[in-house]
Order: sequence, then C-alpha cells, then structure tokens
Amino acid sequence: MNILIAADSFKGSCSARQVTDTIERAAKNVIPDVTITKIPVADGGEGTVDALVAAMNGTKVAVPAHDPLGRPITAEYGLLPDGSAVIETAAASGLTLLKPEERDALHASTFGTGELIRHALEHRVKKIILGLGGSATTDGGAGLAGALGISFLDKDGKELEPGGVHLRELASISTDGLLREAAGCEFLVACDVKNHLCGALGAAAVFGPQKGADEEQVKILDAALAHYAAVLKDKLHCAAADTDGSGAAGGLLCGILPYFPVTICSGIDLVLDLTDFDEHAKQADLVITGEGRIDFQSALGKVPVGVAERAKKVRNVPVVAIAGAKGDGCETLYNFGIDAIFDTVPGVMSLEDVMSHAEENLLNTAENVLRLFQIGNLR
Repeated sequence: MNILIAADSFKGSCSARQVTDTIERAAKNVIPDVTITKIPVADGGEGTVDALVAAMNGTKVAVPAHDPLGRPITAEYGLLPDGSAVIETAAASGLTLLKPEERDALHASTFGTGELIRHALEHRVKKIILGLGGSATTDGGAGLAGALGISFLDKDGKELEPGGVHLRELASISTDGLLREAAGCEFLVACDVKNHLCGALGAAAVFGPQKGADEEQVKILDAALAHYAAVLKDKLHCAAADTDGSGAAGGLLCGILPYFPVTICSGIDLVLDLTDFDEHAKQADLVITGEGRIDFQSALGKVPVGVAERAKKVRNVPVVAIAGAKGDGCETLYNFGIDAIFDTVPGVMSLEDVMSHAEENLLNTAENVLRLFQIGNLR
C-alpha cells in the first residue's frame, strides 16, 4: 500500500513537517509494511519557506533586516537545491511582527523584504519564489524596490520617506541604482487574490483596515497608490496596477513588475508543482492532507482543496483531510475532491490544551483514519 501525505502546518502547534511525520508514524503503527511519501506543503503564504525547505532538502539563510517599522530584526529565507531562493513577504514585512497597537498602514514599509531579496541576489540567485500574504504594509512595494536600489523622488529630487502615505509626493523614479546583480533575475510569485492596486477592491480598501488603517486613512492610501500607479505608467511605461493580484500584500507586485520578469501563479499549485506532487500521486492508494482549521474558506486556494483537486485529476485517488478543528461550511469541501474530513479534538478541551496536545491528538486521529481505510480494503 502506498500513502501520500501532503499537509499544511497546524499553525501555532505543529509545523507542516511535524504534521506529515506524525501521520506517517500513525500509518506505520497501523500498517507496518506501508510505503509512505511525505510532502510538507503550504499555500504560498506563511509557512511556504519551511514547507519547501523541508520537502526539497533545502537550507535556510538568516539575514539582518528591518521590520515594517524599520526596526532591526533577523529574518530567514530558503535556498533550494536548484539554486533558487524562496522568500515570504511575512518574514520581514509581516503583520505578526507588530503588536496590534503598532500597526501603521500609512508608514509600514516592505524594505525588509527587499533586503532578503537583495541578499539572495548578491549571492548569485537568479530565480526567486516569492510568497505574498500576511504583510503589514500598503506601500506598493516601493520599500522593496528601494532596498534594491530604485529611487522614488519628490518634485525637489529628494528621496521619499518610507510608507504608502508618501507615495502621494512621488514625482519621478530612478532606476540608475538598481543592484547590478539583479540583472537576469526572474520572479515566480505565489498570489491567490485577484485584487488590483486601487479602487473599491484595491489594496487599501480591502486589506488596509486589518493593517491598522481607519476609514480616512484608507482614502489617503488609495489616492496615494493611484498617484503611484500613474507615475509608474508615465515614467516607466508599466501598467502594474492593472495586473490581477497587484493589490496583494499592499501592492507589493508593483515593486517588482516594472523591473523584473514575473510569473504569477496560485500558491498551492506552485508548491505542488515544485514538489512533484503529481508524480507521487500517480503511485498513491490514499492521500492524506490537512491544516489547522478546515471550513468553507479552505476552498479559496488553501492546501486541503488544492491537494484534493490535484489528486483527483491525476488518479482519482481517495483523499482524507485531517484538521485541528472543523468550522462552518466544511461539508462544502466534499464538492472539491475531499472524501472525508476528521478533526483531531477528542472532546471538550480548552484552547491551551488543544494546542499543547496537538501532536498526540493528531496521531490518535490518523490511526483511526488508517484503521477505517484498512477495514474498507478488507472487503
């Protein structure tokens, strides 16, 4: 029997690698001679670096950088065996780096993400896999571009201060200082939203409030981004703001589209492609997937549905999802290739107990899933 385990992390308790390792242990407890293939996966957002490094035997690189408010931090990115780098926007520009009261959509910058990219470029990387999501920023990627040597200047030729609010002062853009090592680099960007940079469905209006922007600040940021888009089009002849996904991560794509070749794709599809999921699925008798919480939103580019749809397409193999918790609408996922859903919580427990016993509960649930599968195979 061949079982393919392709699961996301249970955020806050188990990494994707811990999840796949635990399910493997359960499978071998029940079926000692089982053949297991493990693929820790993610949807392109937080956890993508860990998942790809684990699945592809990559390494991590720690880099001095700056958080969204310009404070010194150490952030990591991944190096894969083929020489490409995988970087998460959230690593240096993420919302989780700030306390709720520190969120500042007007002034937060993607400079730190640019620092990670710069480090990779200076070490001869020519392909960068960039995961969007979880950012604290709405600066149109100007901070990122600035870290690579692009200059954003006001009418007096002075460099703009960090943050999206200052884009309303933008008069010209100079590419003269673009990092020499950037030549020939290409970006593969994981992005699962279609929002454009500006307007009612833009970066400021949709995502600004969760980054600390009130109603008036949303208007200020949207106007600043619209002005930024106009300057990009006028000075660099780049209509980046009209690209699907240009509103993701506070408009970060607009910080790379004018300067680099960029391919945009679904986060989960990107990860599954890079880990040769289809080839592994061709050999599988059962696929087990999972994430921390599974509900109707899991159909919107999340790991369990992405895994299930690909598995069904490749071989129509049974797919079971195991989650830390089930939420509203999870039954709709049966329409997307998942055949059964199990949660790991054995009874009434506090959140603290759920988190501290996550691995134990996952092991027990996975063993029960495998015992049911065995019963079905005996018939």
